[in-house]
Formats: sequence, C-alpha cells, structure tokens
Amino acid sequence: MKLFRNCLAAAIVVGLAGMFSQAAAQSLPLKTLPDDGERYYWWYYQVQTDEVLANMQKIVAAPAKPMASPPAAPVKIALIYPSQDVSDFWLRSYLAMEARLKEMGLPFEATQFASNMGDFLLQSTYAEQVAREDFEYVIFGPSELQAQQDDIKALMDAGKKVIVLNFDTPLQEWGDDQPMMYTTFSHLFGALNICNWVVENLGKEGTYAMIRGIPGGVDDQRSGGFRDCLAEKSNWKLAYEHYGDFQREGGFNGAQLIMSAYPEVTLLHNANTAMAMGTISAVQAADRGADIKVTAWGGTGDELEALRKGELMATPMRMSDDVGVAMAEAIRADIEGRDSDIPLVFLGRIDIVSSASGPDVVDAFEKEAFRYTGIGTLER
Repeated sequence: MKLFRNCLAAAIVVGLAGMFSQAAAQSLPLKTLPDDGERYYWWYYQVQTDEVLANMQKIVAAPAKPMASPPAAPVKIALIYPSQDVSDFWLRSYLAMEARLKEMGLPFEATQFASNMGDFLLQSTYAEQVAREDFEYVIFGPSELQAQQDDIKALMDAGKKVIVLNFDTPLQEWGDDQPMMYTTFSHLFGALNICNWVVENLGKEGTYAMIRGIPGGVDDQRSGGFRDCLAEKSNWKLAYEHYGDFQREGGFNGAQLIMSAYPEVTLLHNANTAMAMGTISAVQAADRGADIKVTAWGGTGDELEALRKGELMATPMRMSDDVGVAMAEAIRADIEGRDSDIPLVFLGRIDIVSSASGPDVVDAFEKEAFRYTGIGTLER
C-alpha cells in the first residue's frame, strides 16, 4: 500500500424503489418525479430497483466467497479521499475494502491520495495525476459532490471506473454517463432517524441549534432533513444555524457562539463527527454538559467513546464497514462481468445508538459495524 499525504435498518427507504420497474443500474431508464427540476440530483430509487440493492446488501452482510478465477495481475486502485479527517469513516472504508479483497483472494495494488475535508484543490491535483496513470479503479471521496463533479467526470472520461464514496445522489447533469457506483449510507434516513429519536426521547418542545457542514447535498440531507422533520413533527424552535465546514474547529467555534448568543438552546445537532467533537469540547469547557445535549452523525469510534462517557446523547450509527465491503464486491462483480449485480447506489445499514442504549447494545453495534476494521478509535 502506498500513501500520499498533504505535509436493520438501511434497507432504508429501499422499499420505495419497489414502485418502479426492473432496470439495470447503469442504463438509467429514469423514473421521473414531479420535483426533479428542483434538484440537481436523482434519488437512488429513481435509477434502480430495490432488488439490486437488497441483493448487494445481502452479499455485503455475509462472509466473502473466494474467487474461482482471480486475475493473474493485481488490480490497480487509487483512492482520492479525505482520510485525514477527524472521522475515521474514510480510512475504515479503505481498510474494509482491503480486508474484503484479501478475503476473496482478489490481488490488488492500492494507492491512497490523502487530504482533509474541503481540500478541493489538492483533490483536483490528485485527480489529474491519477487520470494520467494506469489505475483501473478510482475511489473518489469528495467533500461536496456538486463542487467537485468536474474532477470525477475527468477521471471517467480518462477511462477510469469510478466509485464515488459517501454520496447517494446521482447527478442529473451526467445523464446515463454515471460512475460505476456511488456508495454510502442514506444521509436523509439518518437525519429522520435522529429527529424521531429526539421527539420520542426529549419531547416535542425545546430550543435547538445546528452546526452544519459545507453547503451542498450531504448537509442538506443531514441538517436540512433534521430541521424539516422537527418542524413537521414537533414544536422545537430553531435558534441558529452555524456552518462549521465539517471541521472540529467549526464545531467548537459554532458551539461557543451559540451558547453565548442563545443561552436558551438545550440541543446542539452536528452534521458529522469532527464538528460534534468540537461541540463537545466547547460544551465541556463552558460547563454546560448538564443542560445542553449534543447529537452527532455516523457512529465513529470517537463518537462511541463520547457516548460511553455521557458527553454525546445520540447518533445515527452506520454499519461502517458495509461501504468498504461494497466497494470490494463491486470491483469483483465488474471483473467477473456481472455489471447487472452492481447497484448504481449502494446504501449501508444504519440505526440509532444513544448514551441510554446500554453497553451491551453499543458493543453489539460496534462489533458488527467494525467487523473488518476493528473496535475502537483507529490509530493514525
């Protein structure tokens, strides 16, 4: 492995796809919706059926089957992704893919091009380099898909088979010319789940604020979905929305601002791990842990440690290794000529864990989520 550095629940809304007819993921016989013109992307269930997704989810959840005829030469894979982010999701995705490829006996050479969240220029530079080299597959983890779509399209035009990591929204602008697969967890499903948890456990009234990420599709679902759900299902009052750019410092600074300007806030919702860790630090420094509850997004190792300490109230927890396993299985299916088995959008499983779940529940979720990458926060 080479490393380049800069100095069950998520069957999910899957059932909605059953409304539509059978279609191969890459041929995109589009199932239009009335609000398509209001979005730059399609929902996953518009471009595939529940069967193709459910079948891949079943494969991902089971142990690997050895390849009958693995390729003689190693498959060359490039990963352009923000593995230096506070969240260990990105690195776990790679490690799970690596472990699954080894388990199935598929030889490979993987090169990582690492960055932080929001390093658009660095990732663009990496994309130009990867496009010139002889990689067959490229895993691209953008901070924001729409802002970085030109880099991904350039890789596709260079003949690379691209898997877009952490997005589930095929771009309408690309039409039929889509990446090999998008793989993630449903950001909107997680937002609706944590919203429902808040209403059921904290009641229908209160004042909250949000630490949002980078404007775009992911934050619209994680933050906007949470906000819209609370507005529909409760009388919670939104005091303020702060954009923290998916960074720990953004969470810390936003939480400080909110606690000073809006002392009535009793709930701080964060759109990712890094901002949640910053928020927790600010809340603890201000000695407000007793009256301000903090939610996060993802169920990473850092979040689970904070749950056990009582610093984090709840989080939508991803079965994290699902995504990396799906990448490995998609590459295998492509090599074996089983294109129809590859969903255009793969969604991993997700559920809510909280500080009240109890150690046995948290431990069980953690064991399943990190079955390939190991329990606990990853050492960098």
